[in-house]
Order: sequence, then structure tokens, then C-alpha cells
Amino acid sequence: QVQVVESGGGLVQSGGSLTLSCVVSGNITDFLEMMWERQAPGKQRRLVGTIARSGFIHYADSVKGRFTISRDSRKNTVNLHMTSLKPEDTGVYYCNARPEIGSAGFRGQGTQVTVSS
Repeated sequence: QVQVVESGGGLVQSGGSLTLSCVVSGNITDFLEMMWERQAPGKQRRLVGTIARSGFIHYADSVKGRFTISRDSRKNTVNLHMTSLKPEDTGVYYCNARPEIGSAGFRGQGTQVTVSS
């Protein structure tokens, strides 16, 4: 069973920055893609961004220019660096390791991010 653990969440003021980390058991480049998702209170979980095995990175329009995804394959870690945070960025952030197309992937327990206005 793949283990996925997110960390780094917390309370930050609007305009602030925060970096989340996701550690995966096993080699992250074995996965087709690593995804960051978030779920705001009372809303569905939505994609924040992905980094593919190839290194290609995709961001949701709502975070483009503010969030940056990176990975450290030696540490089996994927990071999400968030800047210019807004109250609407508040939610539980999840990391998802997807091994192949069509797979639901392996998701961690999430880490809470709260942006105060």
C-alpha cells in the first residue's frame, strides 16, 4: 500500500506565503503524475495542479502565477509553494499519487490551510 503524507499547512494572512510538502512511500517517478487538490468548506475537491512523470506541470487557472509545484525525487517529495494567498485559497489540501491513467490514485489525509482576510 502506498503511503502519502502531506504537511506544512497552517494559518496565514491574506497575501502571505506557505509551502506544503508531500512525502510518498516509494519512488515518485514511478507514478504517472502527482497531484495537488484542495477542498474548501462545503465544496467539492478541486484540482490545484499536477506534475507528470515527464516533469510537465499543469496549474488550475485560479492559482497560475501564484503557486509553484516542484519535486525532489531523491526525497520522494513533491512541494506546493503558495504565494499571494487569498481567503478563497482556504481548504484542506491533498496530495494524490496516481500510478496510471484511470486510477483514482493514493491520497493522503490532507493538510489544512486557512487564509485570513
